[in-house]
Amino acid sequence: MDNVRLDKWLWAARFFKTRSLARQVVQAGKVQVDAQKAKPAKTITVGQQIKLPRGYDVMDVEVLELSEQRRGAPEAEKLYRETEESAERRAKAAELRKMNALLSPHPDHKPDKRERRQLMKFKDQD
Repeated sequence: MDNVRLDKWLWAARFFKTRSLARQVVQAGKVQVDAQKAKPAKTITVGQQIKLPRGYDVMDVEVLELSEQRRGAPEAEKLYRETEESAERRAKAAELRKMNALLSPHPDHKPDKRERRQLMKFKDQD
């Protein structure tokens, strides 16, 4: 196998749950192949660099193998390798998100009627 469609490879590498989701993300212009926006039918080859969104982060991967079939996660991980810069950037961003969560704590419960009245009274004091 010399080349595979981009949306099929992203689905086979388990970046997206369905091929139609992979196609939608690529069509939205969020996936780049070798630093250029790509279409779902773009053929990819071994050695190309792909930049794609993963949750809150952007992941940079290098294509190591090609596959049109979706298999288990251990086999899918053999299809690509994430760059070191991308892994470091994602780790830093995750740590910053954790630190940010500590600065804005969430209450344990919803305010009851009495607490809501106290909040409204406190806000009206201005």
